[in-house]
Amino acid sequence: MTTEATTAPVAARLSFVDRFLAVWILLAMAAGLGLGRLVPGLGDAMAKVTVTGVSLPIALGLLVMMYPVLAKVRYDRLDTVTRDRRLLIPSLVLNWVLGPALMFALAWLLLPDLPEYRTGLIIVGLARCIAMVIIWNDLACGDREAAAVLVALNSVFQVIAFSALGWFYLTVLPGWLGLEQTGLAISVWEIARSVLIFLGIPLVAGFLTRRLGEKAKGQAWYETTLIPRIGPFALYGLLFTIVVLFALQGDAITSRPIDVARISVPLLVYFAVMWAGSMALGKAAGLDYPRATTLAFTAAGNNFELAIAVAIATFGASSGQALAGVVGPLIEVPVLIGLVYVALAARRYFPPSSAVAAERTPAQEGPARV
Repeated sequence: MTTEATTAPVAARLSFVDRFLAVWILLAMAAGLGLGRLVPGLGDAMAKVTVTGVSLPIALGLLVMMYPVLAKVRYDRLDTVTRDRRLLIPSLVLNWVLGPALMFALAWLLLPDLPEYRTGLIIVGLARCIAMVIIWNDLACGDREAAAVLVALNSVFQVIAFSALGWFYLTVLPGWLGLEQTGLAISVWEIARSVLIFLGIPLVAGFLTRRLGEKAKGQAWYETTLIPRIGPFALYGLLFTIVVLFALQGDAITSRPIDVARISVPLLVYFAVMWAGSMALGKAAGLDYPRATTLAFTAAGNNFELAIAVAIATFGASSGQALAGVVGPLIEVPVLIGLVYVALAARRYFPPSSAVAAERTPAQEGPARV
């Protein structure tokens, strides 16, 4: 499954849409930028209706995107993940110790003269991914069950730790180092509400779909008939979300290219270091390719919905902090889709996983099989 000989035929059997996924994503980004720039007031109109501080169209796109992937999860196998300390402990350390610390360091090193953008990036680093990472993981043929567990774990820690970490990285640690301090006002309920909406709804829907579908028609029908029907909606939701994201900030991005470029540099370094370091750690810990990949993507991704909502609620929609929060996913999307292909190419360096090979047919292995 992990050899070049096996990978080549799989790529050849991908559909036209799947084979050129990166092209569709780039076109969606360009379409969003064009719409935001050419249609006056479009961004303001879409931003007026929000869910926990996030535009309603983005919220709907995320829910549509996540539901099919969570419907594919084998919930009866989650116990095999929760017993794997080689996966859970590194994930907690990467997400809640190393990730925020790395973003803090990069923000101060690369944006010392831009306090608003620096604060926005630190907030992005504190918001660990609970949504789009599920798509990247599935595109890279990661372990779906492991992704579900790690995302749920991140959600719990997000509710408990986000406010405290925000206080530490924006007020306490800068004070210790003699740097400028910033306050962050966000309630635990606001964070919990974001988690319940963006993870809870598609998770419950996916679980009920599998439970009721298998009960009514059997597992074979569920896997061979229903999943292929709802699966493409993950890609449709992803492309729609990208168009809306870029349209919302199209004018700001195209009119302030230097600022966007400055914000992008620490983000690029962050995603590359977190992903590569996590992938290497997974291999060193003895994880197979699917779980090492899941570890890498859950560590590298960020919860941009929460970061944007916090930045807007605390500093205002037109603030530099909010712009930095929006630039986060605009950089994350193309970078992590690129890392999906890097991950697939790296399969040859991992020992084969017979359990995963038995579960996924060649038609399901492709990079865009979501």
